[in-house]
Amino acid sequence: MSMETDPINFTHHFLIAMPGLQDATFAKSVIYMCEHSERGALGLVINKPSDINLKKLFEKVELPLLREDLTQSPVFQGGPVQTERGFVLHESVMPGNESIYASTMTIPGGLEMTTSKDVLEALSTGYGPRKVFISLGYSSWGQGQLESEISDNSWLTVGADPAVIFDTPVEQRYDKALMLLGLQSWMLSPEAGHS
Repeated sequence: MSMETDPINFTHHFLIAMPGLQDATFAKSVIYMCEHSERGALGLVINKPSDINLKKLFEKVELPLLREDLTQSPVFQGGPVQTERGFVLHESVMPGNESIYASTMTIPGGLEMTTSKDVLEALSTGYGPRKVFISLGYSSWGQGQLESEISDNSWLTVGADPAVIFDTPVEQRYDKALMLLGLQSWMLSPEAGHS
């Protein structure tokens, strides 16, 4: 009798960097996983703002930004891959229906990730998704690579809560993600318990 197990799927999960992870791109990072399959994984770092805000980004792509609520929002560094490309994580515009944007990945859990300019055009006119997170670049792992990093204790994983992405101040996102596991960052510190 063969004992086949379903592959672990971290789509719509957070990856939370362990303190031992020293890589500058990923140290103390929280990554929202957009896709995870046997071929590999794709995610966006949600707590590393870049030095440009959405107003500047929209000026760069020659669009106005009529959404006052967004002008000062930072553009995030989503990861080291395709850092010149924009990735827009947002609530499903019409849950249960096909996305209204040209190039959108629907993520189980009620979110979508759009890479086509039409979502920026919708935002520029004052419409578009109510809650958005915009990054330049993304993070990716080849086949088996993420599973290997998790088994090496580089990452903690927990089911994602969109409120951490859209409603939590940037500097609190790491701690809020840990709280989903019932943990606090001091519990993970290599120095814990020593004074």
